Amino acid sequence: MTTPLSRACGIYCLFLVVAPLWAQGGDKAGSQDHPLIGRFKGSTIIGYDQRDYNEFTIALGPQTRDKNDKVVLKKSKRLEGKITRILYLTPPRSSTLQVYRTYERALKKAGFEVLFSCFSPACGSLFNFTPTLANELYEYTLSGHFKDERYLSARLPRSEGDVYVSLFVFEHTSPHTKFEGRVLVQLDVIESEAEDTGEIVNAETMARDIAAKGSVALYGLYFDTGKAEIKPESESTLSEIAKLLEQDPGLKLYVVGHTDNVGDLDYNMDLSRRRAEAVVHALVKNYGIDAGRLAPMGVGLLAPIASNDTEEGRAKNRRVELVKQ
Repeated sequence: MTTPLSRACGIYCLFLVVAPLWAQGGDKAGSQDHPLIGRFKGSTIIGYDQRDYNEFTIALGPQTRDKNDKVVLKKSKRLEGKITRILYLTPPRSSTLQVYRTYERALKKAGFEVLFSCFSPACGSLFNFTPTLANELYEYTLSGHFKDERYLSARLPRSEGDVYVSLFVFEHTSPHTKFEGRVLVQLDVIESEAEDTGEIVNAETMARDIAAKGSVALYGLYFDTGKAEIKPESESTLSEIAKLLEQDPGLKLYVVGHTDNVGDLDYNMDLSRRRAEAVVHALVKNYGIDAGRLAPMGVGLLAPIASNDTEEGRAKNRRVELVKQ
């Protein structure tokens, strides 16, 4: 589940057509393409649903029956986050293979990792995507009324939460709708939140985020409350920062400390600066990074990315960011 806007779009734009098709005649009112993923050329949106926060079970294996004869997925992953579902009607004379391969190539080019894929009948005779995948668009997909189905699930790693794509391409076979014989695409995009604010972000993900948006937020650098001495548990993240700098000798970074709003402004500005300095000192002393490539800065509580009214929000605001100079 790349644009002609140039590589500045990086991995966050997925281009599937020869020319931009953001304004499509005949699209369902209020619908639009997902900003990260384009459409197959000439397609129109006939179904659309978006939820700011919901759950989604993504298929990582074919459907089967359990010991109680219940339809289940052999392997799956439960996700939470912003979910966008789009049902596309592709142009006449499209084939499921053509549409599927177009998405598959574009996803891989954009940095997505394919987690699972299958073509009928390898998907399983019960691979009807109900209720796991059909849900709100059941009136369009009509369980069992399709053939030549093709599916893939994919993941794009991001420090702020991975993006997952569930792509179902099929030929509609119901004689009771005007879509009989046409190829449809059910695209689900799940923008998950980071599972753990203390997760280690690897050098590859850091490089990808910096290339795409000029910065990356890190939560694997640890300090005691009110202190600026970096803790030993930070070693794994420091090692990945050093690897990032070693892999790109021309890269220079601002190391920017951020705090929540607990305490006054001057205190937090000073604390965030000292923490940034501690990170730079550790990289120079322990990993041999040239100090001229790193500039410590502290902005305290002035650049929150979440509300400071909750502990969850304050935890997201306590971070160190690497910003490309």
